[in-house]
Amino acid sequence: YGPNGVARILNDDEKIVDIVSNYARMSFNFGPTLLSWLELKAPKIYQYIIDADQESMIHYGGHGSAMAQVYNHIIMPLANRRDKETQVKWGITDFEKRFNRKPEGMWLAETAVDTETLEVLAENDISFTVLAPYQAKKYRKFGDEDWKDGIDTKKAYRCNLPSGKHIYLFFYDGHHSQGIAFNGYLNNGKHFAESLISAFDERSDSQLVHVATDGESYGHHHKNGEMALAYCMRRIEEHDDIQLTNYSQFIALEGASCEVVINEDTSWSCAHGIERWRSNCGCHTGGLEEWNQEWRVGLRTALDNLRDQFARVFEDQIKPFHENPWALRNSYIDIFYRRSKQADKDFFEQNFATLPDKNDMVKMLRLLEMQKQSLYMFTSCGWFFNDVSGMETTQILQYASRGIQLAEETTPFKLEADFKNELELAQSNIAEHGSAKDIYERWVIPQRLSLTDVGMHYAVNAIFEDDERSMTVLNYNCKSQVLNRLKAGTLILVSGITHVKSRVTLSNKRFSFAVVYMGNHHLVGGTSNNIDEAWFSQISSSLQDSFEEANLSGIIDTIKGNFTDKTFSFFQLFKDQQLKLLTHIIADKVENALRSYEGIYDTSYSLLNLMKTNKLSVPGLLENNLITVSQYKLEEIFEGNGELVHIGRLKRYAEEVVKWQANIKTERISYLASRKITHLVDLYETFTDKVELIDNLLQTLELLKLIAVNPNIEELQEFVFRMFDGRIMEHEEKQKALDLASLIGLDIQHIS
Repeated sequence: YGPNGVARILNDDEKIVDIVSNYARMSFNFGPTLLSWLELKAPKIYQYIIDADQESMIHYGGHGSAMAQVYNHIIMPLANRRDKETQVKWGITDFEKRFNRKPEGMWLAETAVDTETLEVLAENDISFTVLAPYQAKKYRKFGDEDWKDGIDTKKAYRCNLPSGKHIYLFFYDGHHSQGIAFNGYLNNGKHFAESLISAFDERSDSQLVHVATDGESYGHHHKNGEMALAYCMRRIEEHDDIQLTNYSQFIALEGASCEVVINEDTSWSCAHGIERWRSNCGCHTGGLEEWNQEWRVGLRTALDNLRDQFARVFEDQIKPFHENPWALRNSYIDIFYRRSKQADKDFFEQNFATLPDKNDMVKMLRLLEMQKQSLYMFTSCGWFFNDVSGMETTQILQYASRGIQLAEETTPFKLEADFKNELELAQSNIAEHGSAKDIYERWVIPQRLSLTDVGMHYAVNAIFEDDERSMTVLNYNCKSQVLNRLKAGTLILVSGITHVKSRVTLSNKRFSFAVVYMGNHHLVGGTSNNIDEAWFSQISSSLQDSFEEANLSGIIDTIKGNFTDKTFSFFQLFKDQQLKLLTHIIADKVENALRSYEGIYDTSYSLLNLMKTNKLSVPGLLENNLITVSQYKLEEIFEGNGELVHIGRLKRYAEEVVKWQANIKTERISYLASRKITHLVDLYETFTDKVELIDNLLQTLELLKLIAVNPNIEELQEFVFRMFDGRIMEHEEKQKALDLASLIGLDIQHIS
């Protein structure tokens, strides 16, 4: 999603003359889930998106280009009225928190639509949405009696609703949208622009030519597609008779001259309406010829029934505290963004006349979280692909499982047995997977997380930390009351008493644990929920005695005999914990191996050099050893914590690679160098000697070029391009910056 935020426009010499945000010049939407991930994992890209909406308001008369989206991408016509309302309200709230304004438009997942969905949008002051052309049933000009079948995509339409409200609808140009996705429009920006311009006809009144595509088309599905789009929009902006706009501005300027009636229960990605998400309609994305999607029926039925049971549990348990449980659910999003004691207090103060006691707060938060899972389990991708065993379907079953766990732990209701029986009707196309029930029991239930599991995660993490008394695991806070750690060589024993608290539901548990690590991936651990401090102290003394006697079997017997609520080994750990443990082990072994390789390198290098000079055949093992050392030394240069790249060492090993014509693995070095270059860019503003930093980047890129390592320099290109935008630089700094600009493909004359 980054390329559209910083799209390059090139001249005829393929030098960069401008870097622009495509988002600022087109209507776009991002779902809350994706934006949440970007905000955490790719904050620069996230900020491009937020800033682009602000910029678009300058271009388009105060109308931002960003559209909201129904919250977690459910197929709206298949949802009940309550869920439709929550999806829209949560989508609006998320949008307002991110973009700091009310949304005018809202994107419907898969453009799936029915009249009730449009009613909900209109009730919540959404002005418009966008649909596929074949989702229009008929239209007519205001004042005409006769309806026309189909749609003219070059207009905005008003859809009059049974409630007396209305909403504007846009129907995108299907032919040109297909051209972008499948017919090569993104191979050439000039051709792309000409194709869109050619879509206008000879009529004299205003026309709107508009397309709708997946954002991944630009730069992901089609390499450099974002550049074609940027060039296309620049060319259109330069056209005398055509102007770029967005949907919001078009409504403000032109309004609608026609009304429209939609085809009910339709979408843009299923030729059968919305059947892709509830039946064996024939739409699929692979698999064997004989595969079918009958599993969709059983899955939809099971989840619909579970949703209704969740609703009964929710109403039954919330009604004693709040007269309108569903209004409370709509407000629940207010605490998604800041899980804290104060946020919880604010939520209850805003929604209750009298603040509930702590136990009641925990109960209601667990039930509200159950409802959140109830919505998440209808995320559309669960039905989209070719088999019920796919990871998308397994994920929505995880949401169902979490909802059931919350319901059964909080209330007397038991829901899982009936749910599993209904899942049996959803049969996999892969015989060994059986039914959705088998998948649920084999892959979902074992992944169900409890406070004790979180405690296990904490216990293992404490093995490699000298004093890990508090930490956050997922959405849980862990804090030790007692923590003992003994170490002798590779043998490590950790025991303690710890409190675990959910940041989401406020559920908490006190437990004790002990875990012994014996090297490699060998560990034995256990937890207990009912060992008091006095008894724990005695057990700790016994463990310490066994440890000091090097009595490993005694340690293991004590753990297994006392910490019995949850016993575990490497194979019961979370996948990320397993990876962390293995990485720790391997790092040590790699370091030992590298020391051996370096020893052979140092003692044999002069001999190998002599053999090469005299054109003698070099032993393969020794030559491979030399290449291995060069590879690791190059990686080490870019992995280091030092601020600048060590040019002397880079030069030495780059020259070695050239000299020996070493076939190094450039991908890893390229990745590390890209990361280092980004670090240097981030460092620039606070770095004392800016000339030195630019020179370091220059020499680094030149030396990497020698060994055919091509790091990602897009962030560097953007940064250097911006350096010349109003920045005052000393002569030497500017000259170095110009040299760097030339090296990385910027048009120096244009930017300077």
